[in-house]
Amino acid sequence: MSMGSRITVVLDSTNTEKLRNIQAKMIKTSTKSVSFSHVLNLVVSEGLKKFKP
Repeated sequence: MSMGSRITVVLDSTNTEKLRNIQAKMIKTSTKSVSFSHVLNLVVSEGLKKFKP
């Protein structure tokens, strides 16, 4: 995976909590560290698949 661009995003607190919960579940099942950015990118990638033109 290549390094992405560093940007600032403002997330709703409900969405942040949901992403943190996903991250916590992934951390429990992974032997590697799981960053918040990684989780966010996975969720966004899956969501964008639904919006193909």
